[in-house]
Amino acid sequence: MADTKLLVASRNAKKLRELRRVLDAAGVAGIELVGLDEVPPFPEAPETGATFEENALAKARDGAAATGLPCVADDSGIEIDALNAMPGVLSARWSGAHGQDEANTALVLAQLTDTPDERRGAAFVSACALVIPGGTETVVRGEWRGVVGREPLGENGFGYDPIFVPEGDGRSAAQLSPDEKDAASHRGHALRKLVPALEELTGR
Repeated sequence: MADTKLLVASRNAKKLRELRRVLDAAGVAGIELVGLDEVPPFPEAPETGATFEENALAKARDGAAATGLPCVADDSGIEIDALNAMPGVLSARWSGAHGQDEANTALVLAQLTDTPDERRGAAFVSACALVIPGGTETVVRGEWRGVVGREPLGENGFGYDPIFVPEGDGRSAAQLSPDEKDAASHRGHALRKLVPALEELTGR
């Protein structure tokens, strides 16, 4: 039986590898992941939703409609208590330009310069949506609590990982191994909630 193709609505190679690891660890077989760079270009709606769930679902619907493939999409970011849960859905473009990780983290650190340690609480949030053409839509959410550190630490991960210190761990998310991060992270939690729907997809 040929593997079921699953479009991942991302061009982020690290996200693709993360999803692959989660599926493998959960024992989900028979799924071939396909990134956006591997399909013909199609119009992608801007991320204008007020919530992570709205953005993830819009991206998954676009991908499924354009390619006819089941599509999974994630929208994620960091909610910082002292910033009234911002950057939130604006996380990827907090400094003005989309995807400027170093500029985004530098701005957050600058905004929290005078914030004491006990008020630096934060959560990474991930909403993952799975849309099956002509079928079901599933949206799940995962969270990862921690605090914002004082400086970037670590070379692993991406986004705000170098300044996020998970609860119960003195290391930043960028200092964790891939397996450690998958087990604890917001995206790992959300993706594991999608496993039953993905297993139904393969019919195995």
